[in-house]
Amino acid sequence: MNKFAVKVEEGREGRDGLPSVGPVYRNPLAEHGFPPVDPDLSTAWDIFRVSVEKYPANRMLGWREFINGKWGPYVWKTYSDVYEEVLDIGSALRASGIEPGSRVGIYGTNCPQWIVAMEACSAHSLVCVPLYDTLGPGAVDFIMGHAEINIVFVQDKKVKELLNPDCTHTQRLKSIVSFTSMTKEEKDKAASIGIKPYSWNEFLHRGKEFPSELLPPHPFSIGTIMYTSGTSGEPKGVILTHETIAMCVRGVDLFMAQFEDKMTVDDVYISFLPLAHILDRMIEEYFFHKGASVGYYHGDINALKDDLMELKPTFLAAVPRVLERIHEGVIKALEELNPVRRMFFGILYQHKLNRMKRGYKQKNASLLADLLAFRKVKARLGGRIRLIVSGGAQLSTEVEEFLRVTSCAFVVQGYGLTETCGLTTLGFPDEMCMLGTVGSAFVYTEVRLEEVPEMGYNPLEDPPRGEICVRGKTGFSGYYKNPELTRETVKDGWFHTGDIGEMLPNGVLKIIDRKKNLIKLSHGEYVAVEYLEKVYVITPTVEDIWVYGNGFKSMLVAVVVPHEENAKRWAYQNGYSGSFSELCALNQLRDHILLEMKSTAERNKLRGFEFIKGIILEAQPLEAEKDLVTPTLKKRRDKLLKRYKVEIDELYEKLTGSRR
Repeated sequence: MNKFAVKVEEGREGRDGLPSVGPVYRNPLAEHGFPPVDPDLSTAWDIFRVSVEKYPANRMLGWREFINGKWGPYVWKTYSDVYEEVLDIGSALRASGIEPGSRVGIYGTNCPQWIVAMEACSAHSLVCVPLYDTLGPGAVDFIMGHAEINIVFVQDKKVKELLNPDCTHTQRLKSIVSFTSMTKEEKDKAASIGIKPYSWNEFLHRGKEFPSELLPPHPFSIGTIMYTSGTSGEPKGVILTHETIAMCVRGVDLFMAQFEDKMTVDDVYISFLPLAHILDRMIEEYFFHKGASVGYYHGDINALKDDLMELKPTFLAAVPRVLERIHEGVIKALEELNPVRRMFFGILYQHKLNRMKRGYKQKNASLLADLLAFRKVKARLGGRIRLIVSGGAQLSTEVEEFLRVTSCAFVVQGYGLTETCGLTTLGFPDEMCMLGTVGSAFVYTEVRLEEVPEMGYNPLEDPPRGEICVRGKTGFSGYYKNPELTRETVKDGWFHTGDIGEMLPNGVLKIIDRKKNLIKLSHGEYVAVEYLEKVYVITPTVEDIWVYGNGFKSMLVAVVVPHEENAKRWAYQNGYSGSFSELCALNQLRDHILLEMKSTAERNKLRGFEFIKGIILEAQPLEAEKDLVTPTLKKRRDKLLKRYKVEIDELYEKLTGSRR
């Protein structure tokens, strides 16, 4: 059996009220200590500056322009082009009275201006504070006040959010700089409260008029305060230094050097995950380090396929929900094939899967299957995808296996948090033993499990399970203005993630639970609701699901968003008609979906108390309401309960009443 991690410390039994802890694991590249740093790569500014010197004419940032009523082809700025803009924007910031150490907000969807503003911050030792473009005025206001932001770069359609009366901390701003331009009304409104408004071109011109010398950061300077989206409570400001960001990039370099397939300057990444989220930010930093290209989606996630076809990226990173939708699209296309072609697809699928399990590399497992069946799946992703990375939450094993076989690309899962600069563990390409796992310890991290007695998890038992704890060179420096929370989560140098993991014999980590999302039902059984949601969402008629239970009830219920096309197909076959909302009101559809969910539960060997006993159908996507999910599509359970409490209480009353 191959080992993907090395044990550098033994575990120990708990004593004096302290919990047991498991062995400490490292990446094999760090068996005898963490690798030395690259002296030319000590800050985030170095990452960009060195690449400008090496690859000035390479395409760096790409975007699509709206021309004659439709989105045109990608146009590009080179590394040299971007550098010139960074110099001007940085000079304009200094000319506006923004001194080193000041906090600069960036608020909007991913685009070249986002990156230029970020790099300008690095060039002058300013602190970049990203603001999720999906945040409402309340959260934006909190972050601007908490971080004491002086100036904000903002997407044009978000200007009205900043000027919303609920956003009281806008008044502390010196300037607002639009990614493009502002309306006269918006400029007048900003000026009326003492804020200097600028279009992007106006701010560039100001920088040209008042050039300023660069003031690059030190390794221990704060590079960014990244506020976690959070599933409850106020956002937390995670402090990441320049050294931490650079160390993470260095670690990916060392990790990638092990493999036959190397990243090149010709690689292209499609950026659609929020740049305010650590996963996309670190991927882009790595692409810049390699002199490769980043193309931004045009802002509509539902039209992402069009961007994929136009850009033809080689690298795709996504949260599980996006990959689940790709999986659903392929399954739907298969259902429309005639039975013979469906059977042929299934035979080729099993043939390639079996060979991959026997150790064949993905690209050599079955060239015939790739040619006859799977090249069409690859074409759906633009035709050039070489690597797919899933992060942000756990990807179901079924979807991961399907993509590994059919995408003609490497598919790996990783695990990390903002607090670990995005990477705690990372999967290895072409290793089928990592299916359903998040890989092994990253190059600059150490991982161990800690006992959670109230949940029955012990890292010294078989299998070893417990809370995932992390330390190393890519950890955060604390929560901004919140030393109490920092002390609560970082104990003896170990960051406590709140996630529950299982350490496999080969040193690979599997996420199995979450401390905060564990429910103890009235009969004493614990239920991991996030895990159940991953299982039930595979049901063909289920588009999305929120599972609910509490300690006063013996059964689980759920809010289900039906899969619209499959629900309409069922309605047609059973003689029902009406709009999607009207179909969701049918008891017959509810009963049909509940029956399908039962089959899913049985197929996945769920225990009886993990079966959903009642459901509420919701026609609108859960993400349609900002407060119900985070920007990375994690469910905000407190908000969901508040939204559906009346319906849930009625459902429980009906279920318990029917059993009397």
